[in-house]
Amino acid sequence: MLRACLILLALLLPDVAEAQTMRHDKEDRGEYLARVGDCVSCHTAPGKPNYGGGLAINSPFGAIYSTNITPDKQYGIGAYSLDDFKRAVRQGVARDGHHLYPAMPYVSFSATSDADMAALYDYFKHQVAPVHIKPPQTQLPFPLNQRWGMALWNLFFAPKTTPKPSAKNVGDAQWARGAYLVQTLGHCGACHTPRGVAYNERGTTSEATTYLAGGTLDNWHAPNLRGDTDTGLGRWSEGDIAAFLKTGHGANVAAFGSMTQVVENSSQFMSDADRLAIAHYLKSLPPQGKASPVPAQVSGRERPGAGIYASACARCHGLDGKGTEKAPALAGNPAVVSADGTSVMRIVLKGGRTAEVTGGAAPQFMPGFEPLNDREIAEVATYVRQDFGADAPAATPGTVAQLRRALKGQPVQSVPSINGGSQSAKPARSSSRSTAKSSSRRGAGRPGA
Repeated sequence: MLRACLILLALLLPDVAEAQTMRHDKEDRGEYLARVGDCVSCHTAPGKPNYGGGLAINSPFGAIYSTNITPDKQYGIGAYSLDDFKRAVRQGVARDGHHLYPAMPYVSFSATSDADMAALYDYFKHQVAPVHIKPPQTQLPFPLNQRWGMALWNLFFAPKTTPKPSAKNVGDAQWARGAYLVQTLGHCGACHTPRGVAYNERGTTSEATTYLAGGTLDNWHAPNLRGDTDTGLGRWSEGDIAAFLKTGHGANVAAFGSMTQVVENSSQFMSDADRLAIAHYLKSLPPQGKASPVPAQVSGRERPGAGIYASACARCHGLDGKGTEKAPALAGNPAVVSADGTSVMRIVLKGGRTAEVTGGAAPQFMPGFEPLNDREIAEVATYVRQDFGADAPAATPGTVAQLRRALKGQPVQSVPSINGGSQSAKPARSSSRSTAKSSSRRGAGRPGA
């Protein structure tokens, strides 16, 4: 009898081990996919537990608060079935039937595969700790507070599309993987694609020439990711893009604004193969427009803004704008010379920092120059955009004043002192259970209630 039991146990053990391995792989996959989707950045309010929601996401219509996506049965998704979860993520409809606002990038997520949806569901249901916190209620003005209207919005602006290769990309597995990551869980278009009057993305796949052509949200301009020479990624190699996603630095350019959080909470944790696949896909996108002529650099001492640049900026960025070990380049930087100068003006006003990644160099800090008046900021922003780049439009004091009002109350970046003073953030950790790097988030491309 004992011999028979031992034989039966020996036969069963491989199946048990295989099931445990499959379960472990699924758990790891779900956590990895949550990283790819950068779920933690928007579903975590400052100082609160991960995925508990409550982060205010700024939109042109008011603040939209992110939802609790922990397995808490009262305030989170603890009562969600897999089908409920799929409907919320892909269609923007919660379990009780109310529509989510498109700050939740369900337009992108609609093409996420069933296998990835199942792995994400398993992760959020069984590995994430429940957080018994009710996020604030989103209260937009009438008629936007009538959520049934989102069904009409979805009818016009939420097409169910999947990445389609062009003739030259058929059979290119790396292209297909990159397109899938960018267009679905990566939801890059939510920030890098311009928005229409209805807050819709003007293109959701690479077939649209406006897709990833640059978008302005929450007083940040997300640069063009297409093949344009001056304002896009035309001068970047695939290796530059992959390095940028891993470290926040590439092609002598550094991530800024909310992109630093994407690097810190998401892309640094991707596999090398996935980062290269994304780079391969992005490099396949043709330019949106013609290259802008690069003006001859004037001996800019007499130009408006030149004096401020020389005294306040050149020590770190160099007199020629080509950067130093202290700061990235401004010359040839697509974010600097884009048609929309919002990000340049914002960084001059409020300052910023580069990304902080596991095993990487310490972040670099740029102080804000908020004491400068609107004319001075407009002049130095215009000088940087025109003297070191292409024929970028000039900034105006009125535009700076408008931006200053929009950013009122937001902190100004300080530079940490060697002897203490302002402190930099703690290093990012590789576990998704670590505290998310979070702050005021961009106005779209982020899940909301």
